[in-house]
Amino acid sequence: MLLEKTTRMNFLFDFYQALLTDKQRSYMELYYLDDHSLGEIAESYKVSRQAVYDNIRRTEAMLEEYEDKLRLFEKFGERQQILEQLTEAIKDETSTMEDRLALVNQLKETD
Repeated sequence: MLLEKTTRMNFLFDFYQALLTDKQRSYMELYYLDDHSLGEIAESYKVSRQAVYDNIRRTEAMLEEYEDKLRLFEKFGERQQILEQLTEAIKDETSTMEDRLALVNQLKETD
């Protein structure tokens, strides 16, 4: 479960980091990408561990809110799934051109 949350936060961060403040971006990079502890981040910024924790939790909530509204990560997942199906259809000699074109149209609709 923790790995799933970390992976999700990394993706959300990739999609929405431009919407964050410099401090939010920095805390999230250190915590999720560089795997620093709350204590390490607090020490380097000369703030309390609780302040770092609160900032990260608020930022996580903001990222989830952005995703609820913009759905960039969800659409990315849908596109990846359709691309996998299309790749398999191209490899599969029994798939028809209509099957492949239907997947291409599905891909267009995700945008």
